[in-house]
Amino acid sequence: MAIKSRNKVDPSFSMASMSDMVFLLLIFFLTTSTLINPNALKLLLPKSTNQTTAKSGVTVSIKHYTDTQTFSYHINGAKQPIPFSDVEAAVQNVLKDADDPTISLHVDRTVPVEQVVDMMNIAKRNQYKIILATLPE
Repeated sequence: MAIKSRNKVDPSFSMASMSDMVFLLLIFFLTTSTLINPNALKLLLPKSTNQTTAKSGVTVSIKHYTDTQTFSYHINGAKQPIPFSDVEAAVQNVLKDADDPTISLHVDRTVPVEQVVDMMNIAKRNQYKIILATLPE
């Protein structure tokens, strides 16, 4: 005598709860991504009592690695550094259509003045205004 089961397992799966979870995760990531600072480089800026507010066309960050005595140049807070030989062309590319081209220079405290002067020379050659970013005292 063969006994047959009357209860059959339903192989279907409801995706309603999964779509709710994806929607909640999407909202979470969208709200937290707006809180992230676009300039992700951690620089120790010098302090100053004078603060100038100007519309910056391009941001150039110079990071100093004291252990190897090397420098990295970042345009507009990009994670990928570019060599100094390409900085002028990159700045010209960003500021080519700007009516009031301005460079905002973000430099570590430990960067020698020579590196800052090299950036100022680029600004002078191209008739750009330059702002040295500092932290308020």
